Amino acid sequence: MAIDSGDARRFAAPAMEAFIARVLVANGLRPADAARVGTLMVEADLTGADAHGIFRLPQYVRRLQAKGMNPQPNITVSRRAPAVAVVEGDNGMGHLVMSQAGATAVEIARETGIAWVGARRSNHAGSGAVYATLPLPAGMIGIYTVVASANHMAPWGGSDSLLGTNPLAIAIPMGDADPVVLDMATTVVSYGTVKGHALLGQPMPEGWMVDRTTGEPLTDPKKSAEGVLLPIGGYKGSGLALVLGLLAGPLNRAAFGKDVVDFNADDATVTETGHVLIALDVSRFLDPAEFHADVARHLEDLRQSVRLPGVDRIRMPGEMRAQRRRDRVAHGVPLAPALMALLDRLAGEAGVAGLV
Repeated sequence: MAIDSGDARRFAAPAMEAFIARVLVANGLRPADAARVGTLMVEADLTGADAHGIFRLPQYVRRLQAKGMNPQPNITVSRRAPAVAVVEGDNGMGHLVMSQAGATAVEIARETGIAWVGARRSNHAGSGAVYATLPLPAGMIGIYTVVASANHMAPWGGSDSLLGTNPLAIAIPMGDADPVVLDMATTVVSYGTVKGHALLGQPMPEGWMVDRTTGEPLTDPKKSAEGVLLPIGGYKGSGLALVLGLLAGPLNRAAFGKDVVDFNADDATVTETGHVLIALDVSRFLDPAEFHADVARHLEDLRQSVRLPGVDRIRMPGEMRAQRRRDRVAHGVPLAPALMALLDRLAGEAGVAGLV
């Protein structure tokens, strides 16, 4: 979801990254760490995952100030087997933990062809695609999932919020062409999208949430605490969220189910977030150029297939993401006035220059 409006102003990515870094340094992060977080957060904005970019900065600052996150973590890596490692995040910002996980996954996959890297003692890290794409420059496929930082979905047939939006992101390299990137929540929309509607005062369409008591559609985003998000594909989405959560949570000795802390409502409690990043070296299967050409051929077959009435174009996963990134790199990221007001206030409280 793009959290902008008709009167949104556009800002250059480097200015946004520098602003985020200034605010985070003022709240205790080391300059290099703050810069890395800024880069990863703005990457979400550039690719259109606006609910997971700079929009999240006020929330991160609240958690840092409440001691819910460690501003200067000692992130370590434990190699468990030739192709397996666990990143211990020391309750650092999730962006830093997953940045280390990405570097570790690529390093291991260069040796073994595949890497499974779990992460624990972490925090919310933003857009899943940002981390699934970390192996792409090395010519590797990336697969990412995480236990979401709050439970907003019930098990199929239930009304208790015991499952998160637990996303799945997969990125496939295509050489010089745009990669294939699938990034989806296991709910119809992410909870960040709900928060974005609340910020802009926009109602939600029916089909996103239902009232946990009545089961009726819930369309007021400011009443989202009274509802649960609906899974994609009915019981299939609920089951997918469950198994992805088990892989990222209990397998990493991280939070899942009732143990998940709602970081939207609780700034101080350690979240114990768990993630998974898998890197797969394409060259272990075939020549990467041959793979890219074959995938490109199949994608074109899909694009050129017969369309249903009213459909103007068949799009592939990642197409809009790549187009949006090119536009925003060239013309800036649109930020709504309501979000700018929050960021201006944040700058004033941190005693740093605002975003210009």
